[in-house]
Amino acid sequence: MKKVFRALLICFLVVVVFIGLAAASFPTTIRRVWFAAHLFSDHDHVADFQNMGRLFPAQLISKSDHPYTFPQGTPISLPSHYRYKDQAKDTASFLQDVDTTGLLVLHRDRVVYENYWRGTIPTTKTVGWSLTKSFVSALVGIAIAEGKIGSVEDPVTQYVPELKGSAYDNVRLKDVLQMSSGASWNEDYSDWNSDINRFARAFAFGSSLDHFITTLKREHTPGTFHRYNSMDTQVLGFVLRRTTGLSNADYMKSRLWQPLGMQDDAFWVTDDDNKEFAAAGLNATLRDFAKLGALYLHLGDWNGHQIVPRAWVIASVTPDAPHLKPGKRSSSDQIMGYGMQWWIPDNDGDYTAIGVFNQFVYINPQLHLVIAKTSANHLYGTGGSDEHDREDENIAFFKALEEEVHTADLN
Repeated sequence: MKKVFRALLICFLVVVVFIGLAAASFPTTIRRVWFAAHLFSDHDHVADFQNMGRLFPAQLISKSDHPYTFPQGTPISLPSHYRYKDQAKDTASFLQDVDTTGLLVLHRDRVVYENYWRGTIPTTKTVGWSLTKSFVSALVGIAIAEGKIGSVEDPVTQYVPELKGSAYDNVRLKDVLQMSSGASWNEDYSDWNSDINRFARAFAFGSSLDHFITTLKREHTPGTFHRYNSMDTQVLGFVLRRTTGLSNADYMKSRLWQPLGMQDDAFWVTDDDNKEFAAAGLNATLRDFAKLGALYLHLGDWNGHQIVPRAWVIASVTPDAPHLKPGKRSSSDQIMGYGMQWWIPDNDGDYTAIGVFNQFVYINPQLHLVIAKTSANHLYGTGGSDEHDREDENIAFFKALEEEVHTADLN
């Protein structure tokens, strides 16, 4: 019995030493894998989301040489309650429950509400997740205006021939922008074997994002079915790198970060080949995220300078085919409508950028209103429904904020 115990003890010590050596040799990879494995679990991610640059390589996007600060407007109070599914919900409890870290409200280009929680301050950078997609869309519009990309009617393989033979072979750029590429994709965060979790694990191990795109298969005829697919945005990032000759981060810096007067440095996480995570890797401050909303509110014009073409902004937030319209439909896996990397919640004219864990840049053109929100909802993706994700509930809260602003307008 003692011999067996000694043998087991030796084996145990060998395993401990091996794990210790592995941790010393590959500490970053181990932290990445742990992060990916616990990403969509009941876990407090506030600190994680503010320290992505310690987990992944990243490209710096330097703050503007001429930073712009929104002027202060007449402050508003948050509504004490809002209605969701015919129930009165408490605002303070909601903001706490979804781990809100920042909330900024712009009305007529003035700050009427700004607050931070969970140790966050105005200069804290956090990962925007899929807010990044809407920034990428703006960059595509700029690249087309500059003649670097010919047209949204061009097939992506015209610019990235490496995608021939993949699900993206001969797919129009427009179909990719509208998340209607036809590529198969499962973005169920609660499913360990889903494509999004498979992708997360590949990214954690430093695999090439460009190569991962090629693993997808064709599911639908392009331009006929709206399936939310983060790899569509990865394709857009690939096209931008190829056509501009710049990294996504450098193109962002010169075309958006500098002219918009971004106040703080940002960074864009990359794979180990230094290629940006175009679908979700932008890390910035709440104030600078809000500036994209202000830019789109003014149809691409920033203080008299047309940064993004007006026609592009309008097209980006206009569902132009039946499968993109808001509402339940057999040609989409979503209830909300979709433009070109922007969500259309309903037919009221509002539109929004949305990132997982409840990041938002929400625009109401009629009220000249922009709402930017960062969060780290610890239950996001744990139940496969909006009961935990609470995206619809965030929008219900924004609607109540709209009423608050409208009342202030009348007074």
